[in-house]
Amino acid sequence: MPAYNILILGAAYGSLLASKMLFGGHKIHHVCLPAEADLINAEGFKVKLPVRGRAEPVLLDSQKLPGKVTAGGAAGVNPKDYDLVALAMQEPQYRSPGVRELLDSVATSKVPCMSIMNMPPLPYIKRIPGLDYEALKPAYTDPSVWDNFDPGLLTLCSPDPQAIRPPDGKANELLVTLPTNFKVAKFDDDKYTQILRDLEKDIEAVRFDTPEGKIELPVKLRVYDSIFVPLAKWSMLLAGNYRCITKDGMRTAQEAVHSNIEESKSVYNFVFDLCVKLGASPSDLVPFEKYAAAAQSLSRPASAARALQNGAPNIERADKLVQLIAKQKGMSHPAIDAQVALVDARIEANRKKAAA
Repeated sequence: MPAYNILILGAAYGSLLASKMLFGGHKIHHVCLPAEADLINAEGFKVKLPVRGRAEPVLLDSQKLPGKVTAGGAAGVNPKDYDLVALAMQEPQYRSPGVRELLDSVATSKVPCMSIMNMPPLPYIKRIPGLDYEALKPAYTDPSVWDNFDPGLLTLCSPDPQAIRPPDGKANELLVTLPTNFKVAKFDDDKYTQILRDLEKDIEAVRFDTPEGKIELPVKLRVYDSIFVPLAKWSMLLAGNYRCITKDGMRTAQEAVHSNIEESKSVYNFVFDLCVKLGASPSDLVPFEKYAAAAQSLSRPASAARALQNGAPNIERADKLVQLIAKQKGMSHPAIDAQVALVDARIEANRKKAAA
């Protein structure tokens, strides 16, 4: 199987996917902040991964894996040197100086691109037929950064695994809190989908050495023919992640889902039904009961809630995107409308504070 050159924009969450791909001997280059890049170049990165049946998580140290990892800033990167580009930053970051120009050269290089963002890039939404894409632009921090992408060269990976920077850890450390799978839709072109299938096989074949023998590791890459499979994350985001945001602060995802389980289920199933209306088969999606069970272990507020709490003037607005898509289908949900309005107000307050 070929060894691929893979460019990953972002190093935090991106290092989880990278840690799995390095087992296949691939070369990975992260674009990230200088302090992160210096650490990764000096020490690699470390991912702690819980494994069922083991008391302690296993530690994946990139320097001990077969592939090679490097890191640096956005300047001087030529996307044409890579076989695949992965987008692993938060959506508002793509308009920042340097990153914006690099993203544009990724678009014009025609290198296949896989997003692992919670917020699907606009060109991916264009792979879903029958929507007014212009009307969805208000959900994006700066929709123009996506203008030059060919939708056929961009795919989406549902970022279901949950991971955090350990509170007392360094910038090159990641702790996986929910070790589920990355679910990626195929590209329009089979030649590019083959890269995903090769990576899927490599990750499937991984066996990790432990004192008691070789073990299989969680967090696989799964490739699907349906473009709707990654949208399974939408129900989770709207029933859980965004409902961590409250009027005067934040709550854990566990509380967001379980403190009013009937409302959570109603929001979740509304988004589920919307995805089916867009063309998803119910089997592409995840039933509420399965999500609610997983949410029992989500003992931290979602990243969007933490960002707002820390004064961020922009966050990913998958909540607004789903609301706008539903509107086009003649659908609305009072709890979603109220939550979107609440997030709008919190963002507005943060912007005012920043400008003061």
